[in-house]
Amino acid sequence: MGYIWKLAGAQETQRFAEQLAQCLAPSDFLALEGDLGAGKTTFTQGLARGLGVRQVVNSPTFTIIKEYQGRLPLYHMDVYRVGDDPDSLGLDDYFFGEGVCVVEWASLLEDYLPADRLTVFLRTSGEDERSIELCPKGERYVKLCEEFDFDARTGD
Repeated sequence: MGYIWKLAGAQETQRFAEQLAQCLAPSDFLALEGDLGAGKTTFTQGLARGLGVRQVVNSPTFTIIKEYQGRLPLYHMDVYRVGDDPDSLGLDDYFFGEGVCVVEWASLLEDYLPADRLTVFLRTSGEDERSIELCPKGERYVKLCEEFDFDARTGD
């Protein structure tokens, strides 16, 4: 079962993620899914802002993993190019660490992912229309989704 919100563009996607970040705790895991250009990195930028990260957040496509410091550490991964040897990345240190782990293209590592996680599906429909679907696995994430209430009117 998923929880779906319709959003109007990149700024609203960032505000959504920024508000969601207020609900996150150490060791939380978010699996991001969506086509190229769907807003995975945009979502992560908002999440980072909500976690108090002050650095510029951009796609870790070529570095694979980037770490940021805020009220909680943020581990941002893009595993699109990981290939056949994900074990060499020390994923468990991130997946089960003290920070919030966000993995773009997470389904490519399905066998390595934590059983309990929040999968975030980002989709575009039209020039500036997007939708976000939160699909929780595990009691913690089900409760988070049930209690989360996005207010598009807050923010900039």
